[in-house]
Amino acid sequence: MAEAAGARTQLTGIVGALAIALLLLVAPDLLRNLPTSALAAVVIASAIGLFEVADLKRIYQIQRWEFWLSVACFVGVAVFGAIPGIGLAIVIAIIEFLWDGWRPYSAVLGRPAGIEGYHDVTRYPEAHRIPGLVLFRWDAPLFFANAELFCERVLAAVAESPTPVRCVVVAAAPVTSVDVTAADALMELDDTLLAQGIELRFAELKDPVKDKLRRFGLFDRFGETRFFPTIDAAVSRYQGTT
Repeated sequence: MAEAAGARTQLTGIVGALAIALLLLVAPDLLRNLPTSALAAVVIASAIGLFEVADLKRIYQIQRWEFWLSVACFVGVAVFGAIPGIGLAIVIAIIEFLWDGWRPYSAVLGRPAGIEGYHDVTRYPEAHRIPGLVLFRWDAPLFFANAELFCERVLAAVAESPTPVRCVVVAAAPVTSVDVTAADALMELDDTLLAQGIELRFAELKDPVKDKLRRFGLFDRFGETRFFPTIDAAVSRYQGTT
């Protein structure tokens, strides 16, 4: 109602709250005989401004799951009430967030001609791949829900490499956290790769994540030489030893 009346700051809410408190203290019976239909009309009139049909159309075109989330919230509020409906929408949003973390995007990287940096070879099929080296990027934190999938995709990238692999470098800039389950999975992955004569290395890993690896004992296991500040540094080290 305040927004429809032209309110521009949060001070309006304070004024409204004080006015209601004053009304309850000074004249609590003033609105006793006000018809329920009149109160309903006030609520409906103020709620009409909350419907943003144009925004819903835009969300539908850009991100379908957010559109259906808003629809689920609307239906939940209409059927179960405001608090349960909003709670339902929050639960759905959390499930979607976990789903994204459970099956994140990953890529094998190469260096396209005329483009700086390393990029997904599925988007740049002509990108140059260094023989014997797999550059693997993982776009999510490493935690219990996706640790096994991470290992599977790394091993798949090794198996699909056009040349025999001697080194795997994980481009770990998007990895913002590692939990205990993921740390155990990394140790198992390292054992599997070493058995094939392949060394696992990391590039661009954030310092807070390194601190966690130290607590888990992984940093000492891998050694300082397996961590690089940039992908270029990791590639240069590999090329200098081959």
